Amino acid sequence: MNVNGTVNPIIQERSNVYLDVQKPLLTENGKRLVHWSERDGWGHYYHYDTNGKLINQITKGSFHCEEITGIDPTTQTLFFTASGREKDEDPYYLHHYSVNLNGNGIKLLNPGNFDHQIEMSESSKYFVNNSSRVNTTPESVLLNSNGQKIMTLEKADLSLLFAAGYKFPEPFKVKAGDGTTDLYGVMYKPFDFDSTRTYPIIEYVYPGPQTEAVNKSFGRSMDRIDRLAQFGFIVVTVGNRGGHPSRSQWYHTYGYGNLRDYGLEDKKVTAEQLADRYKFIDVSRVGITGHSGGGFMSTAAMLVYPDFFKVAVSGAGNHENQIYNRWWSERHHGVTEKVSAKGDTTFSYQITKNTELAKNLKGQLLIATGDIDNNVHPANSIRMVDALIKANKRFDFLLLPGQRHGFGDMTEYFFWKMGDYFSQYLLGDSKINEVDITEMNREKPLK
Repeated sequence: MNVNGTVNPIIQERSNVYLDVQKPLLTENGKRLVHWSERDGWGHYYHYDTNGKLINQITKGSFHCEEITGIDPTTQTLFFTASGREKDEDPYYLHHYSVNLNGNGIKLLNPGNFDHQIEMSESSKYFVNNSSRVNTTPESVLLNSNGQKIMTLEKADLSLLFAAGYKFPEPFKVKAGDGTTDLYGVMYKPFDFDSTRTYPIIEYVYPGPQTEAVNKSFGRSMDRIDRLAQFGFIVVTVGNRGGHPSRSQWYHTYGYGNLRDYGLEDKKVTAEQLADRYKFIDVSRVGITGHSGGGFMSTAAMLVYPDFFKVAVSGAGNHENQIYNRWWSERHHGVTEKVSAKGDTTFSYQITKNTELAKNLKGQLLIATGDIDNNVHPANSIRMVDALIKANKRFDFLLLPGQRHGFGDMTEYFFWKMGDYFSQYLLGDSKINEVDITEMNREKPLK
């Protein structure tokens, strides 16, 4: 911006889908800048002068640059995290790299087939590296900016966890509905798993596009899915085309223009492939659950594939994206620009809704929402309920009084309702005549 208040664009980009952006990094006392862009289909860094002249592309290749972590102005070295560059690894695993601003000398600073979370010092001379997978013990080490190990800071002691019966979940890879794209997931089994038995399979889902609900490092699983497996289920999480931005731009924006159905086929074929691979999975008993976008997606799965998905528990779903936050819906679905004969411009968008398919429901569906949800307005669930009633469908509806989007102090109650629901309709283990949730009573805090 000039001192007179006028604004001059320095860098311009256009796309037929939405653009992800990151804050640029000013270098050389503001004379140059590092700009992040997906212009070649992958997230990379570009070096510009402040007049908008491209000096050089700093990083390139079939991988995704995530975040600038530091810069050494003396050596003109940029430090950053990226995923997907290391072969024979899960492409979501983050690593730390250095590269010269002229694009030469890219160097991996923390090798190892793990997901790495790093914190770099203000001087950019050292960084703490936390590494693990869902099936390994976390470890923290201190390294210098050349990737040389200074010392081990800590390695977690999981002995008491294993003594209590805990078992690691298992990463897996399958193909997407196109038969070509790799999808990466995690399988959670009951701790008393018996390979001679058969188990129902439940998918925990979140469609993206801003993320995917698949753990990559060791830690607490989303929405207690490891606990859900202990009822007697195989529970899986897996990515889908149109999901996480850490893959290619094509993968990330796959759902553009189809914000309801884009991820459903990949969830269906995942369960089918796993059932073909493992005889202990009963593909005739498939459940699905998720929260927010996952609540929307799990209900959509029941309506788009009503003969495949048998039971769903859907929490706080944005079933009608027309009344969800427009900044999210418009961006990820796209808008249509209309110019009248007079030259007036208007914008419109139309996203297919779950409510339009209410007549398709065949299985068991539980819809839940907080009555003061401050993210996904409860009207989304109420409209879904209205459509199901008008379609003369049997279903279940749970309204959680005084709860916002995350269900607050009723989260644990909702978990046990979900467990009971899947147990009743996938295992035939009904507690319909039991009033008390005895498991919650046993877990009351000690006085």
